Amino acid sequence: MAKVCRNEFIGDTVEIARRLLGCYLVRIWHGEMLVCRITETEAYVGSIDKACHAYGYHKTPRNAVMFGPPGHAYVYLIYGMYHCLNFTTNIEGEPEAVLLRGLSPVYGLERMAHLRYGKPLAELTSYQKKHFLNGPGKCCKALDIDRSLNGEDLTGDTLFICHSLADLGLPEENKNLTIHCGKRIGIDYAAEAVDFPWRFWTEESTC
Repeated sequence: MAKVCRNEFIGDTVEIARRLLGCYLVRIWHGEMLVCRITETEAYVGSIDKACHAYGYHKTPRNAVMFGPPGHAYVYLIYGMYHCLNFTTNIEGEPEAVLLRGLSPVYGLERMAHLRYGKPLAELTSYQKKHFLNGPGKCCKALDIDRSLNGEDLTGDTLFICHSLADLGLPEENKNLTIHCGKRIGIDYAAEAVDFPWRFWTEESTC
């Protein structure tokens, strides 16, 4: 199985955030494979970015994973109830990461529907389908990602990324991605960083 390797998380975090669009996030859940296409990301660069948890190299127990090696999961809790998944990038000691903001479900939809809404896929309303995975907390809930996966190695066998469905033994999609970029969401406090065009997204699909 060809996974995104450690070296692919090293380099310009903004470019990595763009490059991950169209790749596939895989979650192995109790032996079951759940697969989603990455449709929305945001870049965070601690050295210069006032929106980043590690701005100015400020290290805490919460963000310590960001200072570690690239290619690991940084999972944190917001509002006391929603988890967010990030992929650590650049080199060890440079606190940078890509936030996962949106996914499109590909394989294991029935399980994801139960995890996300507690009911079968066939019972979801059109509204629920439209808003299935269009937000970081929604993505984590549908894939059962929480703080227990903080620090998880993204080159391991529990949570990882592949370039193609063929790498997973699944039929390939016909992808013709149009990539958009713009300001990040929910960072009004971040002074000049509010205007950094470090959010990337493609046209989203529904399940």
